[in-house]
This record gives sequence, C-alpha cells and structure tokens, in this order.
Amino acid sequence: MGTFIIEGGHQLKGDIQPQGAKNEALQILCAVLLTPEVVTINNIPDIIDINKLIALLKNIGVKVAKLGEGSYSFQADAINLDYLQSAEFKKDGSGLRGSIMMVGPLLARFGQGYIPKPGGDKIGRRRLDTHFEGFINLGAKFRYNRAEHFYGVEADRLVGTDMLLDEASVTGTANIVMAAVLAEGTTTIYNAACEPYLQQLCKMLNRMGAKITGVGSNLLTIEGVDALGGTDHTMLPDMIEIGSWIGLAAMTKSELTIKNVSWDDLGQIPSVFAKLGITLERRGDDIYIPAHKDGYEIQNYIDGSILTVADAPWPGFTPDLLSIVLVIATQARGEVLIHQKMFESRLFFTDKLIDMGAKIILCDPHRATVMGHDFKSQLKATTMVSPDIRAGISLLIAALSAKGTSTIHNIEQIDRGYQHIVERLQKIGAKITRVEGN
Repeated sequence: MGTFIIEGGHQLKGDIQPQGAKNEALQILCAVLLTPEVVTINNIPDIIDINKLIALLKNIGVKVAKLGEGSYSFQADAINLDYLQSAEFKKDGSGLRGSIMMVGPLLARFGQGYIPKPGGDKIGRRRLDTHFEGFINLGAKFRYNRAEHFYGVEADRLVGTDMLLDEASVTGTANIVMAAVLAEGTTTIYNAACEPYLQQLCKMLNRMGAKITGVGSNLLTIEGVDALGGTDHTMLPDMIEIGSWIGLAAMTKSELTIKNVSWDDLGQIPSVFAKLGITLERRGDDIYIPAHKDGYEIQNYIDGSILTVADAPWPGFTPDLLSIVLVIATQARGEVLIHQKMFESRLFFTDKLIDMGAKIILCDPHRATVMGHDFKSQLKATTMVSPDIRAGISLLIAALSAKGTSTIHNIEQIDRGYQHIVERLQKIGAKITRVEGN
C-alpha cells in the first residue's frame, strides 16, 4: 500500500494541465470492440483504471499499439470469445467497474457478452439493472450465475425498440447505445443520460458510421446499421480534475491557471464554484484563478436562506465534485448544505475533516452542513486513509492547506483517477512525496 506525505500550508503557483477524462475513456475504449477496423484514441489518461481496461482489451484479442503520450491505436479484428468464459477473465474483469461497458459492444457484434460482478469504489451500490434491462429490451437473453457472481447476455440478433430507462445512468445509456447501433431497425432511448462524455461517445460512433440523433438530449434515436468503421477520437479534459484544481487553488490561496479546460463542456461547474465565492476568470480556453488573499464568501440565496449544493444528472452538478465543494467550504466565510443524492456513503470521509478541525455537521448519510472558518483557524495535519477516488483527492486538498505534515494511506484509490499526481503537484510548488509501503 502506498502513502503520501504532505507538508501543508504552502502557496502554490503556476499552470496545470488537466488529464483526459477518465469516465469518457472507460466508454470510448469499449467502443473499439464494435469494429474490426483501426480506431485511434488521443488524450487517454495514464491511470490504473484505464490501464486495467486496456490490458483487458488486449487479453480479449484487441491489437493495441502505443503511438505517443496518451495516444493509442486499437484493432478488434481477432477477438477471442473463449476468454470471456475463463477464470482469468472472471478475476481481471471484477477488479474494474468500467468492464461492464464491454458487454454492449460484444453483444452487438458477436451476440454474447459476459461480465463478473464489477469492483471499484466503496461509495454505495451501483446497480446494473439499467444495463441488462436495456439489453433484454433489444431481444437478448439474460442469465446470472449466482455462485460465481457472473452475468451474461446472449442474442442471435438484436432488434430496435422504444425504451424508457428507469434511471439516467451514464454507463447504462452508453452500454445500450453501443448495443443498439448494430441492432436491426430503430431504437429510441428516453431518459437517456446526456453528459458531455456520452455526447462524445455518440459523436464518435456517428463518425464510425452509426446513425444517432438527439445527441445532448435525454431522447436518443438510433437507427441500426450493418457495420461500423474506424475513426480518430480525442477525449475531453477531465472536468472532475478541473474542479479539483479549482478547489486546490482556493484552499491554498494560490494563483493557478488551469490550461485547455474545454469551457463549453463544463456545464454548471464554474457557476457552483462562483457561488462559493471563488473568482474564476476565463482566458481563452483556460481558467485563471487569482490568489484569494482575503478568502472567499459563500453566497446565500436571494431571500437570505442558506445555499444548498446538490448533485443531479447532467446538466445538473456532478456528484464527483461534491466532496471537493465540501472541503472548500470548510475555509469559506458562511455556511452551506451539501446534499449528496446519488450515492449513500460518499460523505463518510467528513469524519477525517472534523478530526482536522473542520466545522461539519453530518446530518445523515446524504447531507452535511459546513460552517466555514474563513481561514481564521487552519486545518490541522493528521493521518488518514483514502476510501475512494474523490474523497481521496478532497483529503489531499485538505492536507495541502493544513498546518503541519499529513499522511494519506491507501493512495491507490487516488491513483485510480489521477495521473502522475505527485509530479504535477510538485511542479506547482506542493510539498508532497510518495512512499511505497508493503
């Protein structure tokens, strides 16, 4: 288990470039299974979850070639379907949530897709029902081996249909879209997720020859085609990372420029941070954050009531940034209610922040009220364990702003989502080192 040693309380300065979007990469990489032709993908983040998925694609027979930093070509022209039934696949696939998105493309092209029960974060249950109900609607037969926690779908042919998703699941929508592009006839998906990552996937599939309309809305219409071809695709920057660096700048009173952020795809992120009192300046496609020497003040609602920041499906605020907002609020002037609607247990890391001196009332598993210190009292350094990717980065931000030296264990959880994080933080002046443990 690795550990970060962090000496907090230092101002940072400089430019930081966000990595490619992890959540987009998990979808895009699975889409290479839909065609025997070459697909080239750029701006792939070098992180554990993505590297695991690339290794899984290799194991199933995809030819993978590294073309440069973050650029790879993929060709799925000789897929070994027997591997999907092997003990090796059951082991490799279960260590990664993203592996579920291989099922849709495999089902569409080969008439069968299998998946062990996925692993990943400890942030609450992530149901797979939406995925499989979508496949069943398209005509697939579902089977589940309870003893081995192994799911499978099979179909001689998929036929387009109208469906209403029970929840606007991003991965569920992506999976069903990838299955429907090669189905016979027309599929409509209502209550579809419409995140930028999903829009990226649809645009990529259309370049490969798919016929998807309604991209960016919650009603997708997919006209099935016989086959898809190759394409080139460049991924968006990771909006969660962009939000993390905004939070880091505010908490450490640092002057930072976040480069090439794809502003138009950030949705509500800039406005939510502005409500917390953080100054963001748009410079071309960069975000400039001045040093907040006098701190930052949370805005109340017009009638004077306390600000609530809650997550919601896109174009609402992403749940992945709520933990960042919570940490930032600990040093703001004013109060805020954080309402985490989509996952139960994502707020449990607040215990650590309370240990560091933050004023937080955990109302229930979904809600926390934060009373800001206005920097009158600095957070105290402590030893902590990272429970999941986003809480991990939030604790890291807290440690960089705290007085003294903090230790964060289980940093593999942070490595799953952030590439070369120590080197990138050191470059802007952070005092952080990595220690490899047993």
